[in-house]
Amino acid sequence: MDETSFKLLAKYLPSTYVQQAKDARNTTNFLFNQLLEKGKWPEEGWSERNIEILLDELASLDSNNFLKNHGVGEREARIASSLVAKRNFHLGHGLGRSGDLTEVQPKAAGSSVLYQLTNDLARDVLRTLGVPDVKACFVAPLATGMSLTLIFLCLRQQQPKARYIIWSRIDQKSCFKSITTAGFEPIIVEPILNGDELVTDTGKIEAIMKQMNPELIACVMTTTSCFAPRACDDVETVAVFCKIYRVAHVINNAYGVQSTKCMHVIQQASKKGRVDAFVQSTDKNFMVPVGGTIIAGFDKSFVNKISQCYPGRASSSPIVDLFITLLSLGSKEYKTLARERKHLFQLLKEGLAMIASRFGLRVLDTPGNSISIGISLPPVKDPKLLTQLGSQLFLRCVSGTRVVSNLEIKVINGHEFRSWGAHHSNYPTGYLTAAATIGMTAVDVEQFLKRLTKVMESWSTKTIPMVLPSLTNGHDGFTHLLTSDHLVDQESSVI
Repeated sequence: MDETSFKLLAKYLPSTYVQQAKDARNTTNFLFNQLLEKGKWPEEGWSERNIEILLDELASLDSNNFLKNHGVGEREARIASSLVAKRNFHLGHGLGRSGDLTEVQPKAAGSSVLYQLTNDLARDVLRTLGVPDVKACFVAPLATGMSLTLIFLCLRQQQPKARYIIWSRIDQKSCFKSITTAGFEPIIVEPILNGDELVTDTGKIEAIMKQMNPELIACVMTTTSCFAPRACDDVETVAVFCKIYRVAHVINNAYGVQSTKCMHVIQQASKKGRVDAFVQSTDKNFMVPVGGTIIAGFDKSFVNKISQCYPGRASSSPIVDLFITLLSLGSKEYKTLARERKHLFQLLKEGLAMIASRFGLRVLDTPGNSISIGISLPPVKDPKLLTQLGSQLFLRCVSGTRVVSNLEIKVINGHEFRSWGAHHSNYPTGYLTAAATIGMTAVDVEQFLKRLTKVMESWSTKTIPMVLPSLTNGHDGFTHLLTSDHLVDQESSVI
């Protein structure tokens, strides 16, 4: 409703009621205008109603929603199913144009505004959560692996002679395949075993850069967030080397936004050396469906070049999901969840230490990893025994654990990896990992620990002698780890 509409309402309502309605609408419009003017992540989350109103307003700017529009092109955002239309808020044109992901679409003014707003919000999110010097970013409708590939393809255009990417090994197939899919040959640098922890072999990375012609190296790829016992890479030292030897540096920060440590090392790396781009997953960090990343960097022109490498238009679904979620949470609620994650990480670690002690095992000492925790497993000749442990947990509705045997050999695109899953060819023990990620609850931690104990009681009889547990009044020792705010009904622990 515009000013004329409110004047006409006076025919049907007392003037005081009209003014009240007008004031309410002005309050909502002020919220929208603040977002459009500043492009900042709001501190307080918005109501679902206000988010829906804004999305409806933006959708009304797309040609497929014009009352008198008659499209005669090959792509007119016609949607056959009303359910699909509602699911997508009647936004059917997608993002970008055929040659540029961030270019404005004439037929989709609302969708174009939505995308630019989401990119502005994402940049403010990264600045708010620990990387204040980030200059530009865009939300890519791709998961992490393909986003890395997009960056590597952009680097290929800048360095046509490049053949290699130096890769600090992390045993996630998407990371490795992102290199080979882009047509590069990986130079694999295994981490160094330091006690239980796997740390970056910065000496070997520098030696390779010294030895090789920098024109032949597309970049160095490092990783922040990862599964224990691997630590966050020493991205600061690598960044210094990349600056010295004029080599690009790409950081896989897949689920590092929720970790103040991961964000801090990226910020410091940008100050001390060279960081060309860093990538973070939207689903892992912001609790949205899989399918998006934030590609960011400290050179606006390079980030723009990456977005221009995307061929054709793209789906707006991951962007709409992130836009809604960021407005819904607000920075205040997200920071609360991030602090809660840190607290639950400690509870999880303490609980795993109790289980390890009970069964003659131990928690792996990995101070460089602030998200994932590993617990050692006994040596076995048959890796199927370890597989059974993971299967039994999954059957008891425990998801997300990783069981690594250190016995598996995997070949990926012609490259053989010994002890696949362990990030190292000769890691000395098998292990199980669990992670404390954003959105986890105290109940998740408590139930996982109880169910893991039940599974270990059965599974350990096949592998290791059991140490008698320390019991208090016949109950397990996990509930006391939780504060009074987190206590749950003990009946819910029945498996």
